[in-house]
Amino acid sequence: MLKILIPTLMMFPITWLTPKKWLWTSATSQSLAIAFYSLYWLNWSSESGRTLSNTYMAIDTLSSPLLVLTCWLLPLMILASQNHNKTEPVTRQRVYITLLISLQMFLIMAFGATEIIMFYIMFEATLIPTLFLITRWGSQAERLSAGTYFLFYTLAGSLPLLVALLALQSSAGTLSMIILNFSQPLALTSWAGKLWWAGCMIAFLVKMPLYGVHLWLPKAHVEAPIAGSMVLAAVLLKLGGYGIIRIIAMLEPLTQELSYPIIVLALWGVVMTGAICLRQTDLKSLIAYSSVGHMGLVVGGIFSQAAWGLTGAIILMIAHGLVSSALFCLANTSYERTHSRTMVLARGLQMLFPLTTAWWFIANLANLALPPLPNLMGELMIITTLFNWSPWTLVLTGLGTLITAGYSLYMFLMTQRGPTPAHIIGLAPYHTREHLLLTLHLLPVILLVIKPEFMWGWFY
Repeated sequence: MLKILIPTLMMFPITWLTPKKWLWTSATSQSLAIAFYSLYWLNWSSESGRTLSNTYMAIDTLSSPLLVLTCWLLPLMILASQNHNKTEPVTRQRVYITLLISLQMFLIMAFGATEIIMFYIMFEATLIPTLFLITRWGSQAERLSAGTYFLFYTLAGSLPLLVALLALQSSAGTLSMIILNFSQPLALTSWAGKLWWAGCMIAFLVKMPLYGVHLWLPKAHVEAPIAGSMVLAAVLLKLGGYGIIRIIAMLEPLTQELSYPIIVLALWGVVMTGAICLRQTDLKSLIAYSSVGHMGLVVGGIFSQAAWGLTGAIILMIAHGLVSSALFCLANTSYERTHSRTMVLARGLQMLFPLTTAWWFIANLANLALPPLPNLMGELMIITTLFNWSPWTLVLTGLGTLITAGYSLYMFLMTQRGPTPAHIIGLAPYHTREHLLLTLHLLPVILLVIKPEFMWGWFY
């Protein structure tokens, strides 16, 4: 763990001491070196289940794929942000890169924490750089409203979790995940126990987000700069899923009683957000709502509490992280050229950029879960588990899958096919940097088809 955390911390002084000419090159190359070095986490050989770095940090096969995804995303965010930031003063560019590095540092410490209170602090700490990214580097005046939504939804959900953790500390005498997994911390039979369960869950369900507490996400995505959208879609939403998987083992047997309304709401959210996607005109908003739908399936898989459901949830989280981030990158490259996110005004780009259309096609097929991509593997495992839980769930999951295919094809046809509007003239060609960025997003998705056990090793 420290082999990755210390080089990440070293990036802070290097960012501020590097000459302006080499700022982006140095940040990209160093973060890429960390990303490639982090792949050794996937080579799992521990028989005890966890590898302890020190008293407070450890890695197991649940956190290792999410840690690798976190490290993999930093160079991609830096690559994607170069064009967006090149006109800014150099001090602001350094602050921007510093915020991205601090996000990676907080996320590594959150996913590696063995103490729940340390996980909670790092979970909250990720708010600060993300809020700065949205409110300072967002593109429109609504970014302040989006930042307020993001902050208050997340904080209002997190405060009950803090109270619940303090109650757990006073009852069990420890907040170590390793110890609490082997003990029954509270007698969860009274109404107070049910409230404690809800307090533990609400913060993570807002972060996922569950349909009903999701309104902050489309606003934050639409207003955030490209790096903000990428890190939100790829990693920050997964913090919620990771937190639920970690804490759900301590809440038995109450989860079996209280999971019914959450699974129903999550699956209803898959259908409703899909229907909302079919009516979207804004490209980033469409991709943001599709994230809510996919996370609804993940919530259903986790709360089913079966090995298949948890495995499918992790696979879908990793695959969705890469694919939705790639879609936001594609939307950003289109916006940088046409200066419009409205799909009707920026359509027919296949004739101008045929290679980019191929990237759009692959990303959309991955989004709608084409076999044999890991998205399909995760969705099938979750749908099968939920069918075993209740056959009626097949109505909602089947309808959600059909609508997902519908809006993914709608997004592709609206942006790429059809006649090119007359006002689209003099567009800059796509650069090698952008093709490299998309390769580094979609190549891991395709490679995971060959060796999917990197994602599901925790359960088998």
